[in-house]
Amino acid sequence: MRTRQTGATLLRKKGIAIWCFSTFTVISLIHLIDAAASILFNNPTQLLQLYPLIGQQLQQIPIGSYLFGTAASTAILWGITCIIIFDNPVEAFLNKILSDAKTQTATETEILESRSEILDMINETIEGDSETLAQVNDLMRNIHAEVKDIQPIKENMEKTRVELGNLKRQIKTLEEKLLFTIICSACGKMLRPDFKLCPYCGESVTLEEKMLVVKDYR
Repeated sequence: MRTRQTGATLLRKKGIAIWCFSTFTVISLIHLIDAAASILFNNPTQLLQLYPLIGQQLQQIPIGSYLFGTAASTAILWGITCIIIFDNPVEAFLNKILSDAKTQTATETEILESRSEILDMINETIEGDSETLAQVNDLMRNIHAEVKDIQPIKENMEKTRVELGNLKRQIKTLEEKLLFTIICSACGKMLRPDFKLCPYCGESVTLEEKMLVVKDYR
């Protein structure tokens, strides 16, 4: 719609230009005929007298200059009129639109090519990441399988640790029974036979007490 309006405007301007220049060409041609008639028939110019205010000044122009000037202006104006007539502004406008469209298409093609390269790079990156993720998944599956294999060993180690703890407590109890064989008469704590003083209350331990406690223990 906009292109149609622009084409109509150009044609309207072309028609106005043709009308103006063709009018000027006809006027110049009439003056040329007037100059030629003046030379051929040796008559005074008739058209120059029609111009008010400057008619007398125009009649003083030499007839040769008048003829040459009107011939030149007629040829120039006729040439301009022909150029305007044979020029097609709509075609020029359409050619310009086509040229702009081709330029825009080329630009868009370059942009699409650059974006296509970017998409290819993204695709390659995604493929590389997919391979990496697949490797990571395989590694995780292997680790999970190894963890399952290690789980029984871990349970056995836990059981062994518990058994060692129980064994340590039994050994400690046995050591206490074997080493701490006498009782302090003051505080009642178990003491070793070689203690001379009670480490808990400071009471001296006599040899008789030791012997009695050992005898009772047996």
